[in-house]
Amino acid sequence: MNGAIIPDPKLGLPLETERGSYAILLTILTEAFLFIVLFASYFMLGNNKDRWRIDRPPQLSLALIMLGVLLVSSLVIYWGEKQLQQGRYKNARVALGITVLIGLVFMVLQGFEYHDHWKHLTPFTDSYGSIFYTITSFHAAHLIVGILMLIYILFLRRYEPVDRAPYRPYHVGALYWHFVDIVWIFVVAILYLGPRL
Repeated sequence: MNGAIIPDPKLGLPLETERGSYAILLTILTEAFLFIVLFASYFMLGNNKDRWRIDRPPQLSLALIMLGVLLVSSLVIYWGEKQLQQGRYKNARVALGITVLIGLVFMVLQGFEYHDHWKHLTPFTDSYGSIFYTITSFHAAHLIVGILMLIYILFLRRYEPVDRAPYRPYHVGALYWHFVDIVWIFVVAILYLGPRL
């Protein structure tokens, strides 16, 4: 981050241009600890085999497709940020819209996955079912927040910092979106690949 301090024309006080980025990084750190605790709970519950049966691990193929979808969305929003830096605001806006659509595709795929899993695994089946749905639902909630954030940014009139509002909403939204994508990598590794090892 290359922060700059610009004067506030109203008050004559300096404004930190990176404070939005700092705030989202602190938010991401907080949310990362939430997922660390959820993953720790997953491993702790897995130690009690009486309450933890995995007769049929989650379907890996759909999870990998969903992973690919999110990785593509991260590439698209990254490309959009590069377009924004080069002053190509229309391209940046299009990239943001495509990222939102890809996020919605992920949600539809997760709905199909839940429908498939529900036939043999529910949150009430055992501890595994409970923690599986807790972690994936928390991720889905974060994805929904990310989609709403990107939709809000999509309809902003300006993306570049101006004197009275030096914040970079596109960058802040992209950071949060990348975080959501990284969390899904850990979800796939721990919940989908882990039971097969």
